[in-house]
This record gives sequence, structure tokens and C-alpha cells, in this order.
Amino acid sequence: MTKILHAADLHIDSPLGGLVAYDGAPVDEIRGATRRATENLVKYAVDYKVDLVVLAGDIFDGDWRDFNTGLFWTAQLSQLKDAGIPVVLVAGNHDASSEISRSLTLPPNVTRLAEAKPETKVFDELGIAVIGQGYATRAVTTDLAAHFPEPDPGLFTIGLLHTSLDGRPGHANYAPCTVDGLRSLGYAYWALGHIHRREVVSTEPYIVYPGNLQGRHAKEVGAKGATLLTVESGQVEGLEHLELDAVRWHRCEVDASIMTTAADVLEDVAVRLNALVEGCSPRLAATRVVVTGQSAAHQELWRDREGLLAEVRAVSLAKGQIWVEKVEVATSCTDDIAQARAHGAVGQLAERIDQLKAVPGSLAQYEELFVDLRRKVGADARSGEYGATDTRRIATPDHLVSCLDASLELVVSLLSGEAA
Repeated sequence: MTKILHAADLHIDSPLGGLVAYDGAPVDEIRGATRRATENLVKYAVDYKVDLVVLAGDIFDGDWRDFNTGLFWTAQLSQLKDAGIPVVLVAGNHDASSEISRSLTLPPNVTRLAEAKPETKVFDELGIAVIGQGYATRAVTTDLAAHFPEPDPGLFTIGLLHTSLDGRPGHANYAPCTVDGLRSLGYAYWALGHIHRREVVSTEPYIVYPGNLQGRHAKEVGAKGATLLTVESGQVEGLEHLELDAVRWHRCEVDASIMTTAADVLEDVAVRLNALVEGCSPRLAATRVVVTGQSAAHQELWRDREGLLAEVRAVSLAKGQIWVEKVEVATSCTDDIAQARAHGAVGQLAERIDQLKAVPGSLAQYEELFVDLRRKVGADARSGEYGATDTRRIATPDHLVSCLDASLELVVSLLSGEAA
């Protein structure tokens, strides 16, 4: 029985999106999550005596902030060397953008496959061949797999590739290829990277995304880790997803439709956060709380959203092992808001909002008003849940459109408070 550990998208020392420090927040634990997950990967490989580790790109997250990132990685690889475990890896788009990563000296147990053309690494003692090609540049838009060689029929052949396959939402369309194209090559297993959600694309042959090793923002919820492949007599005997993340992202949704006060909402949040802590232990639970529903508590919630955020965070600190990234209030009035839209200043505001939403480009004229604000916002918050290379930024037209309805709700809530 041969055990092969397949991982991808470690993004070592990547900043976690939306990181906000507040009294009692486990900031250091959150910042170090990608390292701890990497240590978990190596520990599993050593403890369970895997025979081979294959890494399908994006080990790093672009240029390092300092050399400690490289030193940390080589130290982890050296542990695998000491345990007699070989490693084969390819460069992904984030690795290709880092000049420092290219010059990093790797331990002798590590093979970094070529970027100029496909390269084969054979392990005769295991009866395995790994064929792959890394990224020479950040944006690879050609089908790298189209040039992969035919397999040796006497070896269990693994294709190692960082690719969007035939396209996946939220990811750049790099090294595009097709499932039929991969199948036609006759490889036994395709170890893919680039897509951060785990997916078994095919079982004949196995075409697998293990997902990223550690969730980095509020859209990467749930368990993260690697995939363990077991092979016997040249056939896949088992596939197991390993949970190796150090911090796990959650979306805690609270339906406030039957609640009448903010205190009711807070009580329900406390119950849900307690369940998250119990289900996530021993990991830290990074959580976005979202309050929804047409609720009698709507005006109270919107009038003091900062107060609600502080209360929720206070509850989370009492629970332990949880960090609240954000509290999003997405409730609506129990009364028909159309009534407010039809009268006076609120009606005029609603009409203007409808006009702006109908022509999003018209919002571009307001971008320059937020230049100073962008400069003051920290890098982690500015990249947010979308990643540092995404064009959606604070006060861009897309962002402003998403805020327009919320602004009307806030005005109605504030006016309702004054009337009360």
C-alpha cells in the first residue's frame, strides 16, 4: 500500500482578509494560521509515514515580506527529508510572481518540476511517475496539459498541474484545460491546484482539487486541508480528505424574523457561537455573523450596528476559541418600506438611489472623494475577502452599488428612531 499526500495552495504567510484587532482578539493565532496549517501537513506526513508528497502550486503568496517565510518553508521540507519522504512540486501563479521564491535553495528530497516544459520524476521503488509543469509567469493562459507526454504503462502516473480546468467562479482562468483532455492522456491520477474548494472532478481517472490548506477569508468557509491517496497494485484504493486547517471560517446566520429586540438577536447569536466553538474545537473559529429577516428589531439593530458588533464580540470572548470578523445586519422593516419611499425626503432619496443603481457608471464620479479613506485603511482590510489583486475596492462603483440599498435602510431606521 502506497500513501500519497496531495496538497495545494498553501499561501504561506498570506494575510487573512478582513483581519481586525480588538481587545482580546487572537490576532497572532490568526496571522499565523497558514504556517500552523503547513506544520499540520508535515506532521501528518511524518506521523503516518506517507510515501510521497505532491504539491500543486501556490506554496507562497507572491513576494515574501521577509526571508523568514523562506526559512520556515525549508525547515518544514527538511523535516520531511529527515523522515525519508520525497516531495514533488510545481510553481503556481503566485509562486511565479515572486523572484525570491525562484532562488530558494530546496532540500535534496524536493523536486521542483520545470516551467519551460513538462518534466517527469520517476520513483522506481514506488512504481510511480509524477509529470508536471510549473508557471514561468504569473498569468499562464495556454493549456499546459496539452503538451504532457504519454505515461509509462508500467508506472502509476500522476499529473501535477495548477489549473482552472474548464473555469471556476472566483478564480482566474489560468492554464485552462478540459476533463476530456486530461482523461485522454491515460494518467492514473490528476493532482490539481488553484481552486480553493475541494472537488473530486472525476473518478475515472481521479481528477482532484484538494482545496487550499487554510481558509483565508470569510468566503472560504468550512474544513480545509489536503487529500490522502492510497494506491495498491497500481490502482487507487482510497481517497480521504484530511482536515489540517488551524483556523476555520464560518458563516453564522441568524434569522431575526420572529425577534422583537436586539437583545433577542444577541441571545440567539450566543447560542449559535457556542455551538460553533464546540464543533470546531480545538481550532479557532473565525466567524462572520449575518442577521437577516423582516424583523421588528430592524430599527434597533440598524441604529446601533457598532453597538451590536461590540456586544457580539464580547459574547465571543466569553466563549473562547472564536474570533468575530464582522457582524452584518441585513434585516428589513416589518412595515412596508415602499410607504417610506413614497413620501418626502426619503422618497426623493429612494428615487435617486434607483437612478444610480440603473446606471452604475455614473458612480465613478464619486471615487475621488474616497482617495484619502483608501490610503488610511490597512492592507488586510483593503484586500478584504476578495484578495489583494481583485478590483473591487472601497468606494469603487461596484462597491457603492452594493451599499445603496443599505444606506436607504439606515436612513429609514434613523428616522424611525427619532419619531419614536
